[in-house]
Amino acid sequence: MEHLADDLRQFIIDNRMWAGPILGLITFGESMVVIGAFFPATALMLIAGGMAATGILDPWSVVLWCVAGAVAGDAVSYWLGRKAGPRAWRHPVMRKRRKMAARARLFFRRFGTASIFLCRFMGPVRAFVPLIAGMTAMPQVRFQLANVGSALIWVPVMLAPGYLAGKGLQTPSSGTWFWATLAVVALAVIAVMGRKLLRMNRSS
Repeated sequence: MEHLADDLRQFIIDNRMWAGPILGLITFGESMVVIGAFFPATALMLIAGGMAATGILDPWSVVLWCVAGAVAGDAVSYWLGRKAGPRAWRHPVMRKRRKMAARARLFFRRFGTASIFLCRFMGPVRAFVPLIAGMTAMPQVRFQLANVGSALIWVPVMLAPGYLAGKGLQTPSSGTWFWATLAVVALAVIAVMGRKLLRMNRSS
């Protein structure tokens, strides 16, 4: 996986005009059920944040393409679950990943719409939650609102560490403060939601 990330990084540097679409495709793949584990989106987004800070990449183009890819990936997983319905549990692919699917199903049952937001930050489980949302016929408008809203927070949070490292906190600029503030606000929102969900879980 590290070699793949290094190769993609070099390819992005050599083909800057394709950086946005490539990163969008990577975030799309990571958001897809089953195949998401094979896409090194987290590492590449950290690298992309650093390249955006040094002027190699346009930061707004990176953000927009990554958000679009993340939203599209979850939307496709939701659509697959909606089309397959409960019979998806009997599919050989799901049987091979029964533990992961069961964890995602329990997570979705416990937290409902909030799980679409929280699963962005939960590694392998996250690609299964949109699928389960579709399988259980979660209303599409509610799902898409959570899908888009979570992507708009997740992408800047993932890019911010690389961006801030690239800029250097010793010589902060307006752009650096923008990303730092955005990251702090996003993490605060995640912390507040996490506390509320834990309280709900304990009370139930």
